[in-house]
Amino acid sequence: MKNFKNKTSDVDAKNRQINAPSVTEYMTRKLITFREDTQMPEVIESLLKNKITGAPVLNNKGEVLGIIDDKDCLRVVFGSAYYNAPSGREVVASYMSTIMMSISEDSDIIDAANIFLQTTYKRLLVKDNAGKLIGQISRRDVLRAIKDIKANTW
Repeated sequence: MKNFKNKTSDVDAKNRQINAPSVTEYMTRKLITFREDTQMPEVIESLLKNKITGAPVLNNKGEVLGIIDDKDCLRVVFGSAYYNAPSGREVVASYMSTIMMSISEDSDIIDAANIFLQTTYKRLLVKDNAGKLIGQISRRDVLRAIKDIKANTW
């Protein structure tokens, strides 16, 4: 059996054999977002209704404060069961993660795929050159891009 280690990819855009599309071509532009004071039952309902697993948390100015996802929502249920306390009054600020990763609008699908391969992130926030949130790209979005690339090259 071979023993190998994960190595960081040294992908250089100049040496690529394919012309990869921009992340902006596959990202979600109309984002579901939440505020710090949004109640967790509302978050859970929205994630289920919109068939998504997470969303950015923004302040009044539209700046990203964090991200809330399905795993964070599981903590609400676990906390209520563990402490034998009713849930329903918890807010996003108590459960959101402030550890997130973003990618520039100038990046392409290969850049996004490389990040996904080397990290545990499932979604990346896409920001413009001024640092403003303009969308989000997920692993599923990258898979759609790969499918389209393969369809055009075969």
